[in-house]
Parts: sequence; structure tokens; C-alpha cells
Amino acid sequence: MKATLYTLSIFLIGLNLGACSKRIIPEKPDLVKSYFSLDSLPVSEIDIPLQINLKPFYNIADKNVQKIYASEGWPNDFIIDNCDTKYMYRFKRGPLHVSTNGNNISFNFTGSYIIAGAQRICTGTGSDRVAITPWTPICTCGLNEAEPRVDIGYKASLQLKPDYYMATKLQPLEPKPLDKCTVCFWKHDITPTVLKQLKEQLREAGKEIEDSINRLNVRPLFQQLWDMLNTSVTMYDLGYLKINPEKIRLSTLQTKNDSLNISVGISARPLISLTKSTDYKTVVPNISDFSQRSGFNIYIDAVMDYDSLSQLLTKELQGKRINMDKVGKFIIIEKCSIYGADNEQLIIKIHFSGSESGIMYLTGKPIFDKERNNVTVRQIDFDIKTRDILIKTAKWLFNRRIINELNKYTTFDIQSYTDTLLSKVNTALNREWQKGIFSTGKINSLQIINIYPFKNNLILRCNTKGYLFLRIDQIPF
Repeated sequence: MKATLYTLSIFLIGLNLGACSKRIIPEKPDLVKSYFSLDSLPVSEIDIPLQINLKPFYNIADKNVQKIYASEGWPNDFIIDNCDTKYMYRFKRGPLHVSTNGNNISFNFTGSYIIAGAQRICTGTGSDRVAITPWTPICTCGLNEAEPRVDIGYKASLQLKPDYYMATKLQPLEPKPLDKCTVCFWKHDITPTVLKQLKEQLREAGKEIEDSINRLNVRPLFQQLWDMLNTSVTMYDLGYLKINPEKIRLSTLQTKNDSLNISVGISARPLISLTKSTDYKTVVPNISDFSQRSGFNIYIDAVMDYDSLSQLLTKELQGKRINMDKVGKFIIIEKCSIYGADNEQLIIKIHFSGSESGIMYLTGKPIFDKERNNVTVRQIDFDIKTRDILIKTAKWLFNRRIINELNKYTTFDIQSYTDTLLSKVNTALNREWQKGIFSTGKINSLQIINIYPFKNNLILRCNTKGYLFLRIDQIPF
């Protein structure tokens, strides 16, 4: 009986001690913050061929060219020429046709006219000429038959000034008559007289076109592009892309098939971040130079959270049993978490069960291997607070076997991340940004050149090369 009571007492004491035992939970690591910081992101040079639909400009020019030209006083008063001739005319132009070549633009239209006139005989010279016969009956051309036609044109060269104003110089071309106008008096061909008058009027009209184009300021267009580059663009599950432009440059203008072709270059510091940053609007700077370039060489910081690394490590180690044969004990890893410490190191948090249960913290330094394109955590060791509590409560856990096991699984292949990033960015480059503004492009290569382990995220600095093309079909005037 006494033996039975003694055995029961020992069993109850064991239960009591087991019930009172505490899980091993050390304090979180408190690593000394170092002067580790993110290097300044190198400036990226991005040169984008830009094609602008010129038809809106043509419409502006068409609206600013008169459709009707007439002699002074038409249709009631005649112009008297050298005492012996009087005439009046009305010229009506057709649609404006535009052709382009290099940085030259030609404006052409076909017009038709009506003329009425008469003649008389005068004597004398110069301003002293006087009439000695009355006027002949009024004769017309184009009134009772088809109106005579004439081709009219202008040639202009286009430039864009650093302040985004257009600059052009319009030169009227010699009018080309398609039909003669022979009036009844003496079967006289007065086409040259009409064309001489028209040429003067068209010179004035050309000045109006020139002035209207020179008043065009395309800064609103480039401000719209600038705002677009300063706006965060969603990249689905990878976060947000913002170009962050600093400077802008343009090549000389070239025209082809109703399109204006230029190369737009920007100097920028792009960023891919997990959260959408505040978009700040800035004034687009003046154009810095007019050199012709293409393609881009971009340095970009991609912000990667530690959750994905934690999931990878947990997937490899969850349920893994580590035996401590010398002491006959073991642990089973339940979960792993990785986060930063703002001092170039990572902290690995391990939840475990087995002969003991609780949490342990280890530290290590992430190293990027450019050749293998992976991140390896090296110099793994127990954090000082974890080490202290293990020595006091479960010294058998302070064992290199745990570290050796971790070393097998703390190399992370980030090729899949960069492949996904490459795919997402390429998708983001091919889209309609705003109504009438389209882009096509492709990143040909994406290479990680360094990593920066901060407290809440891991920054991957990447270098990319590729091209981007913009097409603008609508202009915000």
C-alpha cells in the first residue's frame, strides 16, 4: 500500500512539474542599428521614340486659313487698273491638303474663282492717264460656266523650341492656274492679273497660318506625359511602378505619313514598391537638348517583402525533425519567419515543438550571388538573447545541428521573382495610358546587381535594358 501511494505521489509530482513548465520564448533580438543605408539610385536614361498624329494640327491650320478671298468692294465695287481695266473677283478655296517630308510640311489647296470686268481706252501716261471712251459692257468668267481653277500652296519648316512653342516659317508657292480665264473684251486672258492679286492675299493668309502655328504651345501635351510618368502604375501583385522623371530632352522633328516623329528622352529614378506612394505633380522642365537617341538603360529598385522568403523557408522546414542523439532529445520545426534588422542582417524566427517547445531567434547576413542569381543567408548563429535563455533552460538546444540544418535551406533562388517581374513590367509597358496615348515596349534583360535588407523589406536593385515607343493620337488643346 505504501509503495502504491509513493508511486502515485511521484506520478502526480511529475504531472505537476510538466504542467508548470514554460515554453521557451526569448525576447526579440535587439541588434545595434548600423549605418547601413540605401545607395543613391543611379540615374536611368530612357529614350522613347514618340509619334504624334499631325491631323489635329492640320485641322487647326485649316480653320485658320480663309475659305473666301475677294477683291476689295466685292461684289459691288470694281478695282480700276491703269485707267483702262476694271475688275472684281471672288476666290473660294477647297480643302487643305498637307504633305510632309523630313521637317518640312507643305500645305496645298485647289481654289476656283469668278471674275467680272470691263475695259476702255485711255490716253496719257502714269497717273495722268484719262479715259477717252466709255466702259465696255461687263463681262464675266466663271459666272455662267465652270469656275476656273488654280492650285495654291505653302511650304513650311517645323521646329520645337526649348519652351515647347512651335516655330515655323511659311513660304507661299507660285500659284498654278489649271484653267484660263478669257473675258469677252478682246478675248483678253486676265489670269495673270488675278493670280497676281491672289498671291498678295495668300501671302497675308500664309502669315496668319504662320502666326497660328507659332502660337501653338505643346507644353500641355508634354505636361500630360510628365504627369503620367509621375503616377504610380499598378503591376498587379508585384506592387506599383513609378518612373520619377527628372529631366527631359527631345530630338529634332521629322515628319512622315501625317505623323511627327521625335525621340523623347528622360533622366529618371524609377521605383517598384509594394504600396502606392503619393503622386506629386511637378512642372515639366524645359527641353535640355535635341540629340537623337533610342532605347533605355534603367536602374530600378524593386521592393520585396519578407513574407515570400518566410513561406519558402517554412515550406522546406515545416515538420522537419532534428534529433539530438547525444542527449536523446529532438525538436520539430513548425514555422519560420524572416525579417530585417536595419543593420545588413536578417533575423530568422523559428517556432518549434518536440522535447521542448517555444521560439528561437537566429541571425545571418544575406549575400547576393550574381552568377547563380540567388540570395544566401550566411554566418547563421543564435541571437544573444536566445543563447542566454537556452543556456539557462535547455542547454541541449544550443546546438550546431540546428544551424547546420538551416544552412541547407537558406539559399533562395530569385530567378522566378525576376522572371515574374519581367513579365509584369512588359505587360505594364503595353497599354493605353490615357485616352489617345498608347505605348508599346519590351524589357530585353533584367539583372539584379545588389540587395539591401531593411527592416520591413528587401530591396532588389535591378538594371534593365529595352525599348519603349509612344503613339499620341489626341492632343489636349
